[in-house]
Parts: sequence; structure tokens; C-alpha cells
Amino acid sequence: MSRAAKHYRVLVIEEPIFKPNVQPHMDMSQRPQGVTIAVPVLPEGLGHEDVIAEQHDLIEELIGREATEPRVFWYYTPMALAFTSGLECDLCVYDNMDELSLFRGASRELIDLENSLFARADIVFTGGMSLYEAKRKRHHNVHGFPSSIDAGHFGKARCVKADPADQAAIPHPRLGFFGVIDERMDVELVGQVADLRPDWQFVMIGPVVKIDPASLPQRPNIHWLGGKSYDELPAYLSGWNVGFMPFALNESTRFISPTKTPEFLAAGVPVVSTAITDVIRPYGDKGLVEIAHSAEDVVEKAEAILSRPKEAWLAKVDRHLASGSWDKTWAAMNTLMEDVMDGTTDRAPASLPIYATTPAE
Repeated sequence: MSRAAKHYRVLVIEEPIFKPNVQPHMDMSQRPQGVTIAVPVLPEGLGHEDVIAEQHDLIEELIGREATEPRVFWYYTPMALAFTSGLECDLCVYDNMDELSLFRGASRELIDLENSLFARADIVFTGGMSLYEAKRKRHHNVHGFPSSIDAGHFGKARCVKADPADQAAIPHPRLGFFGVIDERMDVELVGQVADLRPDWQFVMIGPVVKIDPASLPQRPNIHWLGGKSYDELPAYLSGWNVGFMPFALNESTRFISPTKTPEFLAAGVPVVSTAITDVIRPYGDKGLVEIAHSAEDVVEKAEAILSRPKEAWLAKVDRHLASGSWDKTWAAMNTLMEDVMDGTTDRAPASLPIYATTPAE
């Protein structure tokens, strides 16, 4: 979105927050990259339909029902269609980052709204190639964009020398993970690997979401450090010997394309990952990431990483990373958007607004 802000006025509408005894309003803030953030602030205790209606009214008040200048609606989640589909836009983009219907607790409402969004969207982007394969027959204008990389930011890890305070006392070798800790993590695998190598330290960074924190394996050599800011990550990665991506192989990971893969590589941290399709292709096939199929396999691959020189691997990594960037990704996306706007590419069939409040499942 910071790249988009160089060509458009960008307004990002986030999920609502709830406070006692407040009047519904938008909390507006500016980011240095030129992006405006709008957070609906709603009173506690509203029912589902009232939450939808209040968001709709706040957004309509903010931007107007009808567009007074060319306007793009960019959806990261179909759930937002429930309170925006009655508003006019000149281009509708669905940036499909996950197969949301396969996530734990996915409702019928989510699935129905995604069907409606596919019908309304003029263009669909997918956050990985396996997701592209799954969605390309659902729309006439689908394009796959695997995760890119802010190489300069994560590349700081290659030269940072000082450990953050909560990591400094942890011995080496360290295997590290960063990201949301949820149903997509194979927590049993983490415990098994930690048991096989009690002299290795496992540094796990990220918020725990949708799973019981008590279900996380507790070992002297597993360190759950909680969430960290984006700016803090390079300092933590700089102190890791191996990156560990212990994704479970289940429905929620079937189509994921982990952004952290190229981020680990840009940081100069060799990686062992479970067999996620969009990690195997291209990273495993190119010898950039080690793919493991069991706890014993993780140990074997990590031992190989710890014993080999990094120079040849780093050179291969840098050649791969040089071929892509968020600048190139945005430029390609914007070209495709302009092709629809100027009529080079066919639009979605015209349809009447479908704004409605959908009962929660």
C-alpha cells in the first residue's frame, strides 16, 4: 500500500474496535509512507447486524456512496463486502491472501461473501502460486503474486551485532521462528525437535491467536517471547543460526505462501521448513531452503546447515532475491489494474449493489 500511495490516495479501513459508551466514529491517522488509516470505533454490546450497519454508515460518511473521482476498492477479506457493496467504485480488486474457507471456524457467511466478491471483482490477485491454481477457474482475470521482500529492512540482520535484551542470554545454536502462532503451526513438531536436541535453543516470536497458549510445548530450551514490532525483527534474526518454519500440513496451510520465507533469506538466515507447496516451489527446488518431513529430518537438515559454510548459499540467495521486489510487484499489479480501467481487459459483468446485513453463523 505504501507503493500504491505514490499513485493513489490510499485509505486503509481496519477492523473495528469496541469501547464502552462511545458514539460511533472513525479514528483517523496518517502513516509516514502516505497511507491513511481509518479505524471504526463502536460502542460495546452491539449485535452483529448493528456492527455491519454502523461500519457501512461510517464508511459512507467518510467517502460517500457515489465516487466523485476514479475510485478503487481493494479487498483483503470478503467480510468487508457486507458493509461496502452498496458503495460505488470504478475498479474492484480482490487481493486473496489465503484460502479463508479452510480456516478453523470459517462461517457460511464468509464463504457466501467470497462468492459474491468473485462475482463483483474486476481483477483477482493471489498471494501465492498454489492459491492461484486453486482460484484461477473462479474468475476470468486472476493473477498470482508470490510474496515479495523488503530486502533492505531484513538485510539489516546481516550486520546487526547487539542482541535484544530478552534474547541476549539465550545460548547458541538458536533456531528461530517469527509470525502468528496459531493453528498453522505444528506445535507437536516443535516439542519433538526440542526434545531431540535439548542443547539447541528455540526462539519463538509472535502473538498466540485462536489456540490455547497452554497447548504450546513448554521446555527449558523453547523460548516463547511474544509479539515484536516489524522494526525489531532484524535484530532478533541477526542472532539466529537457523530459521525454523514448523508449519502443520493441514487445510489451513494447503495454499499458504509464507512471506517469512524470503524475509529469512534476506536476513541471511538459512531455513528448515516443513513441506509447504509454495516453499518447496521455488525455494526447496532451488536449494535455498531445506525441506523436512519429520522431527528427525528437521534435526538432520539443521545439522547440515550448522556445519556448512554460508558464502555459496548466500550468493545463490542474493541472486534469487534480486529478481523481485515490492516495487516490481506493485508495478505489475498497477499495470493490470490500468488495463481494466482503460478497457484493455474485460470487466466483471455489471451487477446491482448487493449490500445486506448477513446474520452471523
